[in-house]
Amino acid sequence: MRKNAYTVGQVNAYIRNMFAQDFMLRGICVKGEVSNCKYHSSGHIYFTIKDEKAAISAVLFAGNRRGLSFRMQEGDKVFVTGSIEVYERDGRYQLYAKEIERDGAGSLYLKFEALKRELEEMGMFADEYKKTLPKYIRTLGIVTAPEGAAVQDIRNIAGRRNPYVQLILYPAKVQGQGAADSIAEGIRTLDAMRPDVLIVGRGGGSIEDLWAFNEETVARAIFDCETPVISAVGHETDTTIADFVADLRAPTPSAGAELAVYDIFEAFDMMESLRHRLGRSMAWKKESAEKRCQNLGSILKLKSPLSRLNEKKQYTAGLWEKLSQEMERQVTEARHRLGILAGQLDGVSPARKLSQGLAFVTDEKGKRISAVSDVKCKDTVRIRLQDGSFWAEVKQIMSYLEQTERQR
Repeated sequence: MRKNAYTVGQVNAYIRNMFAQDFMLRGICVKGEVSNCKYHSSGHIYFTIKDEKAAISAVLFAGNRRGLSFRMQEGDKVFVTGSIEVYERDGRYQLYAKEIERDGAGSLYLKFEALKRELEEMGMFADEYKKTLPKYIRTLGIVTAPEGAAVQDIRNIAGRRNPYVQLILYPAKVQGQGAADSIAEGIRTLDAMRPDVLIVGRGGGSIEDLWAFNEETVARAIFDCETPVISAVGHETDTTIADFVADLRAPTPSAGAELAVYDIFEAFDMMESLRHRLGRSMAWKKESAEKRCQNLGSILKLKSPLSRLNEKKQYTAGLWEKLSQEMERQVTEARHRLGILAGQLDGVSPARKLSQGLAFVTDEKGKRISAVSDVKCKDTVRIRLQDGSFWAEVKQIMSYLEQTERQR
C-alpha cells in the first residue's frame, strides 16, 4: 500500500481550488455555438458551447436568467460570460454562465467594455468632475427624439411637478446611422443656450437600439457640457456609456424629469406649513412680549419716582395717623393723671383747708409755724384765713396736753 496515494475526492478538490484561484477563469467570456440545450423544470438551462475544434459543458442557473433577453436554441451563436469551475463529484469542469448574449450583441458588448475601460482610465467617470444639480430650475433642456414616448413622459412629469418650468427640446436622432452625432450636436446646442439642467435620453431597447449612447462622441459632448446633465436612457436594466459620464443617471426618462424638476406643489405645501408655524411662533412671541411688557410696566410703576413718592406719602400719612393717635392717647393719659393729681392736690390744698375753718400761721418772716414751740410770748405772727389775713401778738402759749389737764 502506497503511503503517498490520494483519494479521488482529494484530487478533485485540489483541481477545483486551482481553478478557483485562477483570476482569468473567474471572469471569462467564451464565444461559440449552442448545442444540447435543455431547459430544466427547475429553471436552470443546461447546454454545450462549441466551435469547430472543442466543446465545453455549461449551465445557466435560474437566478441569472433575468439577463437573458432571448430563448436559446440549437445553433445559436452566443457570447457566454461567467466562470469555469470544477464539478467535484464528477471530476469535470464546466462553464457557469452569468450572462448570455447573441453573437451580434456580443461584439457590441466587447466594444462597450473596451470603450468603458478607456474612458474610465482617462478619468471621465471620476466623481470630482460631476456637477451638482440645482434644486430649483426654470429651464430644462431635452435631447431626445421628438416623436418618442420619452419626450412625452418628460413633459407630463415636468408639467405635473412644476408647470412653470420652460422645456427646450432639441429633436435628435437617437437610433441608427448618424444618431450619435445628432445627440452630441443637441447637447452642444442646448448647452450654449444655458438651461439649468439637461436631460439626454430615450426609451429602452436592445443594445443595438441604444448604441448611439455608447459612442465616444456622445460621451465627450456630455463631459464637456457646462450644464449639469442627466442621462436617462432606456429602462432600469439598461446601462450606457452616457450613464457613466453624466452628472447623474436616471433609470428612465420619467425618473430623469422627477430628478430635474422639483415638485413645486410640495414646496407650496411646505411653505404653507412654514407659514402656519411662523404665524404660531409670531403669536407666541407677541404674547410673550406683551406679558413681558406688562411685567416691566408693573415693575416700572413700582420703581417710578411718582410711585415711590406716593408710597412715601402713604407711609408718612400712616406715620402721621399713628403720631396723632399716640399724641391723643398720651394727652388722654396726661389728663387722666392730671385729674388724679388734681384730686390729690385738692385734698392737701391750703385753700381747701382754709375754707374748712383752719388758718395758716407764719412768723414775721413768713416761716410756717406748725407747733407752739415755734413761737414765744409777745411774738408777732401772721394768721391767714380764707378771706384774708391779719397780724397778732402771742399772749399765752399752751400745749394740748396742758389744755387737757386744765379741762380736767
